[in-house]
Amino acid sequence: MTAETGRARENMLQREMAQQGGFLFRWRGYLPLILAPLVIFAMFQSGALEAALGNVVEAAWMALSAAVSLLGLAVRAVTIGCAPAGTSGRNAREQRAEQLNTTGIYSVVRNPLYLGNYLMLLGVSLATMVWWLPVIVTLSFILCYERIIFAEEKFLAEKFGSNYQDWTARTPLFVPRLGQWRRPDLKFSPRNVLRREYNGLYALVVSFTLVELGTDLLGEGMSFAEWLDGDFYWVWIFVAGSLIFLTLRTLKRHTGVLTVSGR
Repeated sequence: MTAETGRARENMLQREMAQQGGFLFRWRGYLPLILAPLVIFAMFQSGALEAALGNVVEAAWMALSAAVSLLGLAVRAVTIGCAPAGTSGRNAREQRAEQLNTTGIYSVVRNPLYLGNYLMLLGVSLATMVWWLPVIVTLSFILCYERIIFAEEKFLAEKFGSNYQDWTARTPLFVPRLGQWRRPDLKFSPRNVLRREYNGLYALVVSFTLVELGTDLLGEGMSFAEWLDGDFYWVWIFVAGSLIFLTLRTLKRHTGVLTVSGR
């Protein structure tokens, strides 16, 4: 194979990666749903594990799983809280970046939002207590997001040129390098986080409630009445999460309370 042929194949591979990444970028919000059947299957197995390990171990493991997911949500919150308008968004139709973020959390890792997404998914998968689901979640995440990141970085390199190349040379792709933290250009805005991340919080509330409910009903064979009698606090968690979600959604859509200038 000649050098010219090798370059042609490399260019073709890059085009394919970019096309696949663009497609996955548009549908990335729905990608976790593909794993739903596996989560349901895991619930049948996790019921036996919970019964064998006991309530104390189960509660500790659920707390650890929730902590992993909340860490992911916190990473997203730190990112969104200091993000200017036109960046770090949830846009799905096309790549968009009005400026290049290189300070704050972007000074230690290039893809903090995707890191947050991974930790949130990992925590939910860990809550099922089966070893193979977190492995599948991790491998699936790598398979999909390596293409999404490739497409995004191609877009950013074309738009920001040498500034982008300098930033990528010193900033890791996915594993943060905390020692090179630089103070963000904008102050942290809690209102911006509430306006843009309430969906993520509610998704975790729903996911953990369903995992707990499904594990007990499908895995342990409980009736719904028995589940309510033993784990009624999950109902309160779900109700509280729903009220927070509806309140923030209403404030965002019908008022300017959560609007922050320049965000």
